[in-house]
Amino acid sequence: MDIKLLGTLTANFGQRSWTPSAAKHRQVLALLALRARRTVPVWELVDELWGDRPPRSAQATLQTYMMQLRRGIAAASGPDGAARAKQILATAHGGYVLNAAPGQVDALEHEHLVSAGLAAARRRDHRLTSELLNHALGLWRGDVLFDVPLGPVLRVEVLRLQESRLSAFEICVAADLALGRGIEVLARLTELTARYPLHERFHLQLMLSQYQAGRMWQALETYRRLHTRLVTELGLEPSEAVREAHQRMLRGDSPLPATVVGDWDWGMRAELGDAPLHSRGPA
Repeated sequence: MDIKLLGTLTANFGQRSWTPSAAKHRQVLALLALRARRTVPVWELVDELWGDRPPRSAQATLQTYMMQLRRGIAAASGPDGAARAKQILATAHGGYVLNAAPGQVDALEHEHLVSAGLAAARRRDHRLTSELLNHALGLWRGDVLFDVPLGPVLRVEVLRLQESRLSAFEICVAADLALGRGIEVLARLTELTARYPLHERFHLQLMLSQYQAGRMWQALETYRRLHTRLVTELGLEPSEAVREAHQRMLRGDSPLPATVVGDWDWGMRAELGDAPLHSRGPA
């Protein structure tokens, strides 16, 4: 079994790929896959499909959707497909459960890798952090559930996964910078700062990446552009960490240590510990 959610929805149940075409069936499959091996209550599925205006026949209609999903899974599963479909999409007390292992759902595999990457980051193991988080980010094929209608439950799940992806980018780039891979991450950071023009952390990382690549003028221009946006759009000055990096560049000093530009401390003390801002971890 292989279910992909980090992009368009696709599913393979053994013999061949099969993905439901009906919108509500896709919503149900996506939500069950995100909660694999956990019971999703009937009320939560109803809430996802119809919000606060469910039809009187909501539970009966949901049962019909489950029967149709099992038929599709059975057809894609080959011999003994009907029995296997009931095992894969099982009825549980008060709800339904999709019996898929974390490695069979890309979104769950992403979360597992990000968790392991964070643990490596806490130990200041930059190489392992980079390896795990780059693997996690490589699972994404586009915007999560790009072709699935989102009800209130899936909308929250999508936001959670998007935040997890952003955190993975931040810490992965930090690890790469700590390893002196400034040139290698330039393209990624250029794209990220364009996508998130007010995201200070990505801009700070881009400044150091440009500095490591010997492009001082670009690093100063990155600061100027961020400063202008923050002042114009939010009426705010850049954070102390960004301003300090800028001043050190102007003085010709080395900017913040590579371990900080991910900024192990900046906004992440509770997550990664209380090491001093300028401490240098092992590379």
